[in-house]
Amino acid sequence: MDRRERFETELLPHLRSLYGAAHRLARNAADAEDLVQETLTRAWAGLDRFAPGSNARAWLHTILQRARTDAWRRRSRRPELVELSGPEPADRVSPAAAATAGLDVERALQGLPETYRAAVVLRDLEGFSYQEIAEILGVALGTVMSRIHRGRALLREALSGTPS
Repeated sequence: MDRRERFETELLPHLRSLYGAAHRLARNAADAEDLVQETLTRAWAGLDRFAPGSNARAWLHTILQRARTDAWRRRSRRPELVELSGPEPADRVSPAAAATAGLDVERALQGLPETYRAAVVLRDLEGFSYQEIAEILGVALGTVMSRIHRGRALLREALSGTPS
């Protein structure tokens, strides 16, 4: 099997899962697409280091997390431009419509600090085990457990509207 076939058969089937995680981490479609593209570019470059038959999904999510961290660091080094006046964004949704559409959970998830959001997304939405999450994020197993616990508590707090 040549390099291209291997890439297409082992890695591309995980594209949907990868995009979903990227969208939850990046909080918008354009940045998520950029993250997925960067992840796939890095995966292509490092395909020789990927062991055939190992967990391709976890490998891709590890690359995604590192690409996200790199992008976040680059973004934090430059000033953020803010528009001071102008019309309301067209995609504003009333609170009632957001609740009926289930957007309140997504909004609460996006409001979590990055470290907690990454752990909760990987566990509760992507279904990775605690050990896999520890490997993907490059942290200790206890740290993963703590971040997931605290992230879920913050989600409950945000959804209930009262501090826990």
